[in-house]
Amino acid sequence: MTKHTDAAAGTPATIALTAAGVRFLTHSYEHDSANTNYGLEAASALGLDPEQVFKTLLADVDGRLVVAIVPVTGTLDLRALARALGGKKAVMADPAVAQRKTGYVLGGISPVGQKSAHPTVLDETAELYASIFVSGGRRGFDVELAPADLLRVTGGTIAAIARE
Repeated sequence: MTKHTDAAAGTPATIALTAAGVRFLTHSYEHDSANTNYGLEAASALGLDPEQVFKTLLADVDGRLVVAIVPVTGTLDLRALARALGGKKAVMADPAVAQRKTGYVLGGISPVGQKSAHPTVLDETAELYASIFVSGGRRGFDVELAPADLLRVTGGTIAAIARE
């Protein structure tokens, strides 16, 4: 994988990845504004296995905002997320809060380069791939990177937090 930082890719996510010395590739596609299933749209537009494309979700675990990264083909298991973080209860964060706290719009929330750092958990299925795809910080733009690099740059952990 080579670093790719074209001018169109200058998002907080790519800036943070570059600053951290993470190797990544950028992938752009034309986002259909009528489509709200952003992850599956990315997989289809980029010709990828949807299980290799991950979505970034924000949840509240015992009053603390956290980031969960799961395959676009599945859903987040809130109980498993709470357990992974040593918490008791998790609920999805309000979308407006997610946008405000990350600095990104829905469908473009990247796990990297958020306004403030949040505890991050990546689903264990990411380890099945040499590289995975996550939002690059806007709709129609993904970054490809190694799961270990994503964990390193986010300070994240890995756990079974997805269900199909």
